Amino acid sequence: MNTIAQASRATAFNALDRILRQRVLGQLQALRGRQVVLVDALGTVHAGEAVKGIAPLRIDVHAPGFYRALAANGSVGAAESYMDGEWDCADLVGLVQLLVRNRDLLDSMEQGLARFGGLAMRGWNALRRNTRDGARRNIAAHYDLGNPFFRLFLSDDLMYSSALYAGDDDSLDVASTRKLDRICDKLRLGPDDEVVEIGTGWGGFAVHAAAARGCRVTTTTISREQHALACQRVAEAGLQDRVSVLLSDYRDLQGTYDKLVSIEMIEAIGPQYLGTYFATLGRLLKPDGLALVQAITIEDHRYEQALRTVDFIKRHVFPGSFIPSIAAMLDAKSRHTDLALVHLEDFGPSYARTLQDWRLRFLDRRDEARAQGFDERFLRMWTFYLAYCEGGFRERSIGVAHLLLAKPGYRGGSYLPGLLEA
Repeated sequence: MNTIAQASRATAFNALDRILRQRVLGQLQALRGRQVVLVDALGTVHAGEAVKGIAPLRIDVHAPGFYRALAANGSVGAAESYMDGEWDCADLVGLVQLLVRNRDLLDSMEQGLARFGGLAMRGWNALRRNTRDGARRNIAAHYDLGNPFFRLFLSDDLMYSSALYAGDDDSLDVASTRKLDRICDKLRLGPDDEVVEIGTGWGGFAVHAAAARGCRVTTTTISREQHALACQRVAEAGLQDRVSVLLSDYRDLQGTYDKLVSIEMIEAIGPQYLGTYFATLGRLLKPDGLALVQAITIEDHRYEQALRTVDFIKRHVFPGSFIPSIAAMLDAKSRHTDLALVHLEDFGPSYARTLQDWRLRFLDRRDEARAQGFDERFLRMWTFYLAYCEGGFRERSIGVAHLLLAKPGYRGGSYLPGLLEA
């Protein structure tokens, strides 16, 4: 930056901006585990702990609005400021990881004026409850962005959930198919099984299970975009006799089934409906049935705090969502069903890899997203979203798990990889 341009930008900082800047720099000095270099029109400041062998993280602040947004709305304000192009960081994932490791500092950014912004966001979020009408609106806000948009970065099977990686050389497509096969193995799916799926997505699991295992699948979604494409994919695969795609709320499903699967749909139900969700699982299964739930999870000790806050994802990406903890799910299961947990598998590191693959694909195809009509603010929001999630999974502050649940009449035993009982 030349001297004249820097001086011009510096005049944009009023007295309050300079105070807010000093507050942020003071907070960043407490960082441990990596140093940050913050560069703005007022100069370059090194903050935090310098660690030998670990390069500092550079944050380029382009406008004083960054400091105002952070003061007014904490971490959500910082994300909004990124969306507005007011700052950049070449290693967003690394920045998220550093902040997660310094969670006390991250929490401190939600204090002061940001507490009032948090109250306003909680009021807004309270209006996004997942009643039947509310759930349709919330789902549409995220999933009905258009099927061509999601095709830009998802695997060929259009699975918008964690893949399962086994080695460094795995591609996203190979890892995604492995995840689907793992689910089919755990449920011991075969030609005689009637399966119900809560949360169709774009039909990836239903098509795979029916084609590879010969079972019959009834699957439901409340996203019109997903329903249309899932029906198309079922028809293209010639599986209309084995797969039925419903446009219906999961709470309205009827009948009983041998097996049930729900892949990362639980995050969309809202915490108020956790008991309803598990009661529905129990109601839909036959007396000897099996269910598999794939869920993004938060640490048990942070669950209640997370319920009381509105983060960037709830505010801008997926309204009405939440992340359950293992303890919260098992408690709801125990209070509302007779299901037993027979196997639990966490594979959070695979989600970090999945998100990295999605993020890199998305960045490579941003011009195609622009051609679809998405503006720069939206593209920056999705860039931040994918990096934000990846960093959380890399630090294991969030995970992903398979919960295999059985009705009392099930006699097949628990699941062990490579060892399936007859």
